[in-house]
Amino acid sequence: MKTSYTPAFKARLVQELLKETKTIRQLATEHGVHPNVLREWRATARHGLPSLFAKGDSVATLRTAYEQPIEDLYAQIGRLTTQVAWLKKNLASTLTRVQRMALVDRHDAEAPLKAQAALLTLSRRSLYYRPAPPSAAAVAIKHAIDRSAPDQPSYGSRRIAVVLERDHGLIVNRKAVQRPMREMGIAGISPGPNPSQRNPAHRIYP
Repeated sequence: MKTSYTPAFKARLVQELLKETKTIRQLATEHGVHPNVLREWRATARHGLPSLFAKGDSVATLRTAYEQPIEDLYAQIGRLTTQVAWLKKNLASTLTRVQRMALVDRHDAEAPLKAQAALLTLSRRSLYYRPAPPSAAAVAIKHAIDRSAPDQPSYGSRRIAVVLERDHGLIVNRKAVQRPMREMGIAGISPGPNPSQRNPAHRIYP
């Protein structure tokens, strides 16, 4: 079975060999190591001594080679940050919100919506918002108003609500009628406030 020796054991024997206080045969006999093995250890140590003194230079070289790419990356990050800030400022000042919303790509895997919202100066919540379609009840109310309002153009929301309940069986309050009428642009035809205003050119007699 081949005997293995630790690096510390080898270094200690090589140090004693370099001191030349004992011969190779004496050290081999004392520690149970073949003389040829000791000679090989001594030759390895002598061959590796120059590299020990050159270690400082190699470390400095490795440090320079390691730090230079990092400095280049930081410089590139600084340039990109400045360019992104310039892009955001100009997009917000030259494009309307509708135009910036049109630039959003919802299927881009490399640029998530969060990053696109930051670049386009948009609220991220607005990108996730989806308007809900009108309910069937709201559509039915609008159709009923559209059929009833032309027959009675002077009717306001109160009278329209009565007509919807009477003719169409829709139980709705005034607010439920006002909202669709505003969206449809329907309003009752009636005189506005203070219709009896005198002509400033007419003289008032005491």
